[in-house]
Amino acid sequence: MAMARRSASHLPSSFRPFSLLLQPHLADSPSPAAAAAAASARRAMSALRARDEKDVARWRESMARMRNIGISAHIDSGKTTLTERVLYYTGRIHEIHEVRGRDGVGAKMDSMDLEREKGITIQSAATYCTWKDYQINIIDTPGHVDFTIEVERALRVLDGAILVLCSVGGVQSQSITVDRQMRRYEIPRVAFINKLDRMGADPWKVLNQARSKLRHHNAAVQVPIGLEEEFEGLVDLVEMKAYKFEGSSGQNVTASDVPLNMEDLVTEKRRELIEVVSEVDDQLAEAFLNDEPITANQLKAAIRRATVAQKFIPVYMGSAFKNKGVQSLLDGVLDYLPCPLEVDNYALDQNKSEEKVLLAGTPAEPLVALAFKLEEGRFGQLTYLRIYDGVIRKGDFIYNVNTGKKIKVPRLVRMHSNEMEDIQEAYAGQIVAVFGVDCASGDTFTDGTVKYTMTSMNVPEPVMSLAVSPISKDSGGQFSKALNRFQREDPTFRVGLDAESGQTIISGMGELHLDIYVERIKREYKVDAKVGKPRVNFRETITQRAEFDYLHKKQSGGQGQYGRVCGLPATSQQRNGVWDSWTVKKRQENNSHKYIEPLPSGSDGKFEFDNMIIGQAIPSNFIPAIEKGFREACNSGSLIGHPVENLRIVLTDGASHQVDSSELAFKLAAIYAFRQCYTSAKPVILEPVMKVELKFPTEFQGTVTGDMNKRKGIIVGNEQEGDDTIVVCHVPLNNMFGYATAIRSVTQGKGEFTMEYLEHNVVSQDVQMQLVNSYKAAKGTE
Repeated sequence: MAMARRSASHLPSSFRPFSLLLQPHLADSPSPAAAAAAASARRAMSALRARDEKDVARWRESMARMRNIGISAHIDSGKTTLTERVLYYTGRIHEIHEVRGRDGVGAKMDSMDLEREKGITIQSAATYCTWKDYQINIIDTPGHVDFTIEVERALRVLDGAILVLCSVGGVQSQSITVDRQMRRYEIPRVAFINKLDRMGADPWKVLNQARSKLRHHNAAVQVPIGLEEEFEGLVDLVEMKAYKFEGSSGQNVTASDVPLNMEDLVTEKRRELIEVVSEVDDQLAEAFLNDEPITANQLKAAIRRATVAQKFIPVYMGSAFKNKGVQSLLDGVLDYLPCPLEVDNYALDQNKSEEKVLLAGTPAEPLVALAFKLEEGRFGQLTYLRIYDGVIRKGDFIYNVNTGKKIKVPRLVRMHSNEMEDIQEAYAGQIVAVFGVDCASGDTFTDGTVKYTMTSMNVPEPVMSLAVSPISKDSGGQFSKALNRFQREDPTFRVGLDAESGQTIISGMGELHLDIYVERIKREYKVDAKVGKPRVNFRETITQRAEFDYLHKKQSGGQGQYGRVCGLPATSQQRNGVWDSWTVKKRQENNSHKYIEPLPSGSDGKFEFDNMIIGQAIPSNFIPAIEKGFREACNSGSLIGHPVENLRIVLTDGASHQVDSSELAFKLAAIYAFRQCYTSAKPVILEPVMKVELKFPTEFQGTVTGDMNKRKGIIVGNEQEGDDTIVVCHVPLNNMFGYATAIRSVTQGKGEFTMEYLEHNVVSQDVQMQLVNSYKAAKGTE
């Protein structure tokens, strides 16, 4: 009974079991009750238990009618346009506005002025709508690679996704990145081939590209009626019906029989759909192999099972801009993407050494919610939450597991782009936002009865830096406020201080990423910033093992500092080195045997410190100081002052003095020893290499590839697509500044490119010499 009471207390008020009202009264009943009264009480309890079961059935049905989806794609594939149509057809908005529209309004989900001016999505935006009595929570994400963290954190909390592909452009570079992110978080998805009204549209080419480039096990569930200017509607291969979208905004969907001239094609494509699904669904395979007729319900159930299990991706088609196919896609979201109850979400139990725990995903469990996105709103910090278990109510106290703080929920809202609707409570499966909760992105909240944390998301490292400073000294406070806010909101945006020049350095994922933030500082905080030349985030590393012998000594009266670190064999270590009369009397010195070596390729970390001392040659309380010294030394290599990574430091022997040894002495000895041996380890410079995808008319192929060769690009892929050539190459980021202007000039404005970070690679010897000389010259002038 106590368990029932505790578990039910987490339910929303609309789902609270009424039997709890009777339980205290029954507990007070005298034990020697009459048989009739006992029987009556049993009947009452039985009736109320049945009512409790109805309440459980109610919230189960409520969650079964919920979908949490994201819309992701390559830039300019029509994600925001598609979301605009979804909101219109579901009644959330009453007018359709275009991205970068002439009416000056712009798409609903692009609420930021910069988004409407540039015609791109910069921040992911959340909304919700209702379609056929199902609640759909939608997150529209950016397509530009510079804002990939927005896609990453949206997919982290979603149950399903729509991957939008352009029927002309096909599978492009960011399509591959987004699909990789969906695989990382095991997101079931449907594909939507958009822009069938455009000249050159070829959905079957795109479908085959998805199979070859994305390794999708997919098949079309629709066949278009006409293409380009003749695109009229779609044939549903499951129901075997033709649908046309009529009215000024395509709001009137009319069903009819399959056109006679398409019967052969439709029959062939339906058989292909059944074959592909049969390969991953045993029930459908059995019926297919027995040559039994496959009904629409059988096929629909099989597609759902395979999609939820991530074994199959149904492919829808249409044109969001021409208002065709969006309603069918919404039906597909309901039919084939999972509800919150069908997705396994795991938490880490901090009370049991981060043991993995499967969350039930029900309102009856203790609260578990993840803060996945932060925004600075008009009323303070707005924190987006995905609720995995339990219920959250306005006025409740919740606990931040990561910080241990107890926080009251002052305001609870549901988001509709930049608008919000106040609500009193929300339960498992929902995506909501709270005001006035101080936390960081990735923090987990509970009701205090459990200590669970959700697994963190993947955050890529920044690849580019800029020096920025406010033009007016009076605006320094607002400038710092802006940087602090953006750093909290965006994990890929980093702010640092150059120790030598004293300049503020901002780092991000690319030129556009940093340009947007500089522009936002100007618009939102009225601070004009002076921007320096873009700086590439180089790294340094070592290529061979090196040993060292360094003696650190200092005496200024009183206790001295004496530390010696060496990389010679232990037998040849001198334990009686002469310093002065004060030192001669010391029987032991700070003395350790160490070496550094490069980490093997494929290692998870970038820095390893191994303490291999046997016994107490160096007291264990000094070991952290030695590690800290080496970590500090790695922050700035001697070649060009950039961080050193991919190295392992081994400590095997040493000695300490009971009076003069200190944490500071060992830390300084480690720093100077690293600097002494660094040159012997043959250091090299690593530079970020970008994967660049170029698309341009074939007539310019010689000029474009010649320009790429000048930029030291390595061409790894080349294919023809109609009159266009698509070239994929790996190019150092340092050689890609200003390329947007360069490609336009050599292709008469007809070429385009996308770029994403690939890896850090060793620079050539001549480039290394040039970078080292530039660094020395810059230091010499300071």
